[in-house]
Amino acid sequence: MNNRLFFFAVTSALAGFLFGFDTVVISGAESKIQQLWSLSGTAHGLAISAALWGTVLGSLFGNIPATKFGRKNTLIVNGILFLVGALGSAVVNDVYTFFLFRFIGGIGIGMSTVAAPLYISEIAPKEHRGKLTGLFQFNIVFGILMAFFSNYVIGSIFDESTAWRYMLGIQALPAFLYTIMCLYIPESPRYLIINKNQIAEAIRIFKTISPEYTDEQIESLVSSVQGENQKQTQSAIEKVKFFTYKLRYPILFAFLIAAFNQLSGINIILYFAPRLLGLAGVEDPVQASILLGVTNLVATFIGIRLIDMLGRKTLLIIGCVGYIASLSVCTYSFFSCHDLKVISAAVDVQNNATQVENLKSNLVYSTEKDKVEALINYDKSVANFEESIKNTEYDAIFDTVDVKSVKDFATSVKAKASSNISGTSITVLSCMIIFIASHAIGSGTIIWVFISEIFPNSVRAKGQSLGSFTHWIFAAMLTLIFPVIIANFETGYIFAFFSIMMIAQLIWCVLAMPETKGKSLEEISANLTR
Repeated sequence: MNNRLFFFAVTSALAGFLFGFDTVVISGAESKIQQLWSLSGTAHGLAISAALWGTVLGSLFGNIPATKFGRKNTLIVNGILFLVGALGSAVVNDVYTFFLFRFIGGIGIGMSTVAAPLYISEIAPKEHRGKLTGLFQFNIVFGILMAFFSNYVIGSIFDESTAWRYMLGIQALPAFLYTIMCLYIPESPRYLIINKNQIAEAIRIFKTISPEYTDEQIESLVSSVQGENQKQTQSAIEKVKFFTYKLRYPILFAFLIAAFNQLSGINIILYFAPRLLGLAGVEDPVQASILLGVTNLVATFIGIRLIDMLGRKTLLIIGCVGYIASLSVCTYSFFSCHDLKVISAAVDVQNNATQVENLKSNLVYSTEKDKVEALINYDKSVANFEESIKNTEYDAIFDTVDVKSVKDFATSVKAKASSNISGTSITVLSCMIIFIASHAIGSGTIIWVFISEIFPNSVRAKGQSLGSFTHWIFAAMLTLIFPVIIANFETGYIFAFFSIMMIAQLIWCVLAMPETKGKSLEEISANLTR
């Protein structure tokens, strides 16, 4: 593979690093942010999902700058948005400004999921397209791992009250480096042919990225791009319309693979990994989260190595089997082990008691409504906790008026219950590792490659935008409602829902998903738009 081609692909794919880092870095700060500004369940969900709503906007309209100003310029803008979002969210002093800067960074993420896979798929030869486009996903999980590791290190060095600012602000360094590197990559040659009619420049870039191609091969490639584009733009109506009968299969497939990607529960498990592992009784959930990040990285590397060998469909089937097995075992564990319910109830008491203590100390911003709501939530959690320990070895009478004594008692019960279920905790952690590996090898590696391949050249940016928008709207909605769901439903129901969704994905994959391995973009387009 040409070194310059590899550099161009890696540079573009670094948007994925910023995407992964920004998406997960909030997991180390979300608890402190909730306490700092005394956020209710809904407000907490909005704070954590603020960046995701930005990704929804960025992905929905990301095709516009990618089409009008080019793939390269859009990637540069992404870097600037990442930089502003990181610096801004690190220095804010109120929740509303925090929302704003997280939202700005999210716009950069959304645009990057349109522009980066689009750019790589258009510069990569068909024999390397899977692994090169897969670099975007590899960088996502590398960013996720670095976010977990960064949170762990920063949390160990800085005081809890300020650590979250460093966790969010450190992303400014890779964002700046990425922006500078993007200045040195060429424009997509397919973009130059289709949108600018700059044939000579496109030929020069094709020769740069594929020096092994002969002049005849380059001319044939350019002709096929021009010919496919002419077929798609025979009339003015065809040129402007996207939701047409002719594009029904690419549109449906892009929607399904993006929706199922999130309905697996991947973002919930990544965002709230420390909390979920804590509910499972894992002694050091933050450290265990790093293990999940390492698994994600290694499995993604394996997926990238296999994607051009086994194909997209085979990898997704493998991933679905792993999804279903791991989620089903987690579902059974949370429903069958009463100690897990005790731990969950104890964690709720700890969190609500801490919030009440913070409000009473007047060290955090709050209104009288916030204080009343916090006390109501605290009383509910105490009642649920008392019910969970009734007729168990933890059953005891304690002072429900003294918040500190209740919190201390819940902490001791949680520690004892965790030690009693070490086997179950290991089972849940192992299943989460298998889940992460299944996602990384399957849907995680495939999604951005597959979406970038299945649309015709003339509407590929719009198609990428559709798939990205679908991905992020599901991610934002799930992240927004998760804090409310986890507060009102047993954890087992959440894993059961995700397991059912993955059974549905397996059925779709086996019966309807096309294989795109080893075919040119123009060949894939011809097969899916008949």
